[in-house]
Amino acid sequence: MELTVLALSFTLLLILGVPVAFAIGLSSVATIIAAGLPVAMVFQKMVGGMQVFSFLAIPFFVFAGELMLYGGIADRIVRFANSLVGHVRGGLGMSNVIGCTIFGGVAGSPLADVSAMGSVMIPLMKKEGYDADYAVNVTTHAALVGAIMPTSHNMIIFTLAASGLASVSVLGLILAGLVPAIILTLCNLGAAYWVAVRRGYPIHGNFPGWLEVIKAFGAALPGLFVVVIILGGILSGAFTATESASIAVAWALFVTVIVYRTLTLQNFFKACAKACKTTGVVLLLIGISNAFGYFMALYEVPQMTGALMQKISSEPWVIFLMINILLFVLGTFLDMAATILICTPIFMPIAMHFGMDPMQFGIMLLINCALGLNTPPVGTVQFVGCAIGGISVGQVMRTIAPFYGALTLAMLLVTYVPQFTLWLPNLLK
Repeated sequence: MELTVLALSFTLLLILGVPVAFAIGLSSVATIIAAGLPVAMVFQKMVGGMQVFSFLAIPFFVFAGELMLYGGIADRIVRFANSLVGHVRGGLGMSNVIGCTIFGGVAGSPLADVSAMGSVMIPLMKKEGYDADYAVNVTTHAALVGAIMPTSHNMIIFTLAASGLASVSVLGLILAGLVPAIILTLCNLGAAYWVAVRRGYPIHGNFPGWLEVIKAFGAALPGLFVVVIILGGILSGAFTATESASIAVAWALFVTVIVYRTLTLQNFFKACAKACKTTGVVLLLIGISNAFGYFMALYEVPQMTGALMQKISSEPWVIFLMINILLFVLGTFLDMAATILICTPIFMPIAMHFGMDPMQFGIMLLINCALGLNTPPVGTVQFVGCAIGGISVGQVMRTIAPFYGALTLAMLLVTYVPQFTLWLPNLLK
């Protein structure tokens, strides 16, 4: 009976448009009342869920990303990417893909990525004769790679959501995401080039020469160096993942204030406000989801879900396909952090039971969540891209197939070829 109350109240609140965090909290309270337990238990679980030292990494990584966004680093990354591939057919689209991938590694957020890179690249592509739907699709799909890049705070959220189920380190997950990020980027490049050829987009200019590429790289290097600091510091044991987040903030301030001199006082306060807002939402979700997860574990939701799936099929590849579909569907309705916190305790034990490594599951989950960000009805990344491009979501959705197909291919490779996620972590053990 309590499980029915939990499921129905949560679903009803979402249908009514209640924010996800409050829907989770209110459904947990309703379950407590139905079970005859003290309501204070919900708040105890909330507070307990947030009392983790590793959570300090979340506000720092978010703040570092916002500083990079408001500090004008995107312009230099665009210049570097354009010097590499701007001379081929559909070159601006391919420059966009490379630039979004690089900026995603710096900012670690698909939303920050599409906001920064989209503001630069979408108007530029339209000016050069590219269709608006092409410019938006290239930008939004390339921005999704930021979800599995080193500075992604969603990786930290996953490691914490998985902590009671398996030992998943932040470093291990970062390393597991690097090869899939390259695969996603290659698939995006392929889709961008294929559509450009089909539509007959022109070639703009000639290759500027390696000297110009080196100059553009040198201009972008200070901003890109944050990734080297994070990975190098953690791999060498110089500092932990939590400490690396604070160092990323210090470096972002140094680069944007001292080196580039592009961060104004007004934009600094904007970055502070945005980081505080994002951190508040994420930590509230984490606390409330801890209570929600407690009830799901108490009423054996993962075991029941696994048993239901096994009634359909006992083949691992079918189970993994069903998990992917469910994760994607939930990701289209829920915020990325909420999807991670709700789905990890349900689906990760099932995936592990059928032989999937926790790190592989984590990357698969993050990619599905990222795809959800580019799919209505929520689709925050797509809505931002459409707003910048001055085009409706319907127009973008009509021509989205090649880009969606490319990322679906990458998702299947990550799901069914474990070496893509596990090779690098195992190599550097």
